[in-house]
Amino acid sequence: MNHTVSHSLFQTAKTLMPGGVNSPVRAFSAVGTNPVFIREGHGPLLTDVDNNQYLDYVLSWGPMILGHADPDVVAALEGVIGKGTSFGAPTEAENKLAALMIESVPSLERVRMVNSGTEAVMTALRLARGYTKRSKIVKFNGNYHGHSDALLVKAGSGVLTHGIPGSPGVPEGVVQYTLTADFNDEEMISQLFSQEGNDIAAVIVEPVAGNMGVVPMTDSFAQLLRRLTTAHGSLLIFDEVMTGFRLAYGGAQTLYNITPDLSCYSKIIGGGLPVGAFGGKSEIMQHLAPEGTVYQAGTLSGNPLAMAAGYATLKKLQTHPEYYQQLDQKATALAQGLQEAAQRHGVKVTVNQVGSMLSLFFTDQPVTDFETAVSSDTAQFGQFFRAMLDQGIYLPASQFETWFLSVLHTDDHIQQTLQAAEKALKQL
Repeated sequence: MNHTVSHSLFQTAKTLMPGGVNSPVRAFSAVGTNPVFIREGHGPLLTDVDNNQYLDYVLSWGPMILGHADPDVVAALEGVIGKGTSFGAPTEAENKLAALMIESVPSLERVRMVNSGTEAVMTALRLARGYTKRSKIVKFNGNYHGHSDALLVKAGSGVLTHGIPGSPGVPEGVVQYTLTADFNDEEMISQLFSQEGNDIAAVIVEPVAGNMGVVPMTDSFAQLLRRLTTAHGSLLIFDEVMTGFRLAYGGAQTLYNITPDLSCYSKIIGGGLPVGAFGGKSEIMQHLAPEGTVYQAGTLSGNPLAMAAGYATLKKLQTHPEYYQQLDQKATALAQGLQEAAQRHGVKVTVNQVGSMLSLFFTDQPVTDFETAVSSDTAQFGQFFRAMLDQGIYLPASQFETWFLSVLHTDDHIQQTLQAAEKALKQL
């Protein structure tokens, strides 16, 4: 493929923005090449500025479950954009999306709209501390909850991709109340609660981690977290920024049959526009200002465009429950095909898949936590990524990110991807 225009744009971008990008993984530095600049997307396909076309498994890192430029979402945006893009005042659109979310997720009684997943998590933790009057929180190694200071401790996502254990600029005092434990390690979290339980305000967890690659919680670990937090008066917070409305209409919590105290959202609930939200029990949420004393505010929170796109997306998913079964079937076929192709060529891989999320790890051991995820051969993944890109398959540019499917990925697209993978794996 010719990437002349993309290359030129990237050279210019590097003079304008740190690393030439506005989010680190986009730089493609972890996979040994330069990024392609996207011009447009339709359905499951992207076209770059050099007129190359790609089958997209990034989907804006998860939000585009209906594919790019879904006609219902576009129509919803066209219906509101001419009336004004932001008012900093209440609108009916906020009511509609909040009501639909509360109707759809059993654990939600009240919702607060914000502007990003990072903001949703940051505020949910502040609320948990204000509600419990405790300071300590627990997060799990390899779980990524956004880039707020207190959570850049043994995180996944770009922090893991770029080998950064934390981040300069985060004072030690900020993270002194952040406790970490190994994901899916029942003994460690039990010991932590026995030692610190009365001081723990909340445990935050990705029910299916997606930022060290796809790594699901075990059922027993999920049940243990619910028991421990309840017994010690701590809150259980599910970070469903990635999994919410993707793995099931009610999110991952419905798959695990767990009722968290608070849940955090972004991605799909904005239909591709910047958005975030968190919610939970009224008893807890009423502590937020202006009803309570825990402060949070945002000029663009609940803006009409994000609310319209999000409502159109969730309503379409609600109207078509069959989408989730179709997504699961296609992702399962892709995961099995990748595993079989690797075996044929003697390449050691593990494929983790939950619903329409999957990861191809270049390791021969099961990936169940941070330690096993980082055992993957990142150089081999880089080779695979470049070979797939050359064949028009657009994958996340990191071993530790998630592949996503949209409802518009067809069986033919899956076969196209597997044929490309066959050639790519043969080259390793």
